[in-house]
Amino acid sequence: MPEAETIVGRYRRIVLDGRPHRVYWEEAGQGIPLVCLHTAGADGRQWRYLLNDADVTRHFRVLAFDMPWHGKSLPPAGFEGEEYRLTTAGYVGMIRAFCRAMALERPVVLGCSIGGKIVLELARLHASEFRALIGVESAAYQPPWYDDTGWLHRSDVHGGEVAGAMMSGLIAPQSPAPTRWDTLWMYMQGGPGVFKGDLWCYRTDGDFRDRVAQIDTSRCPLYLLTGEYDFSCTPEDTRRTAEQIKGARVTIMKEIGHFPMSENPAQFRTYLLPVLDEIRARH
Repeated sequence: MPEAETIVGRYRRIVLDGRPHRVYWEEAGQGIPLVCLHTAGADGRQWRYLLNDADVTRHFRVLAFDMPWHGKSLPPAGFEGEEYRLTTAGYVGMIRAFCRAMALERPVVLGCSIGGKIVLELARLHASEFRALIGVESAAYQPPWYDDTGWLHRSDVHGGEVAGAMMSGLIAPQSPAPTRWDTLWMYMQGGPGVFKGDLWCYRTDGDFRDRVAQIDTSRCPLYLLTGEYDFSCTPEDTRRTAEQIKGARVTIMKEIGHFPMSENPAQFRTYLLPVLDEIRARH
């Protein structure tokens, strides 16, 4: 018989912003809870290599959920009459609600891109609820490197193919072709207007330059890992953010772009495993 992966997927009914949602998540392993946040416009499949990494799941219970409107988490009832737009407050509330619903005791949160950015707000506002926070491709602010997002949701443009093309340049040239195309395929499958709605949060509502200095890393360790080939969240963006946060730990990852866990998981684990080992040693 072909070997079955240890990843298990299920649904949890959670009320978010007063509306019922059916949220999908996948998990594997046991031990310290490690909640993984996907990038804007994608879904939890980005974390499948980490979920299948026995060196991680031996010590951590890894959970990756799809945000509503993404992957297998459908939009709420009545979505056809509204425009999707993620907000910072809504995203923070969603993460905390998921952790409560899963009865997770002071989990580690590991987020990438928009998920890496939101850990800065978790660190600022809710540090006591987490034992460590890891921001991958994370910064307080990144200036847009494109002219507009209107073309991501137009009747005369295939938003998925445009999103895939847009993301292709953010992947490091050293990343293997199979994982490169896996990463792009997830973007080409996104729902209409969803990537655009996430980017509003990422670029507009998620400008944290006036508040990251309030983060106290003595309450919750903060690790920032950024790929050297990422021109959406550049190493300079991350370093500039860390300069405002006393105690923040910064690592610039070689031969990696904007999607470390999915574009080059083998290279990414060489940077992530020492961080997880350090977190485990603390607890």
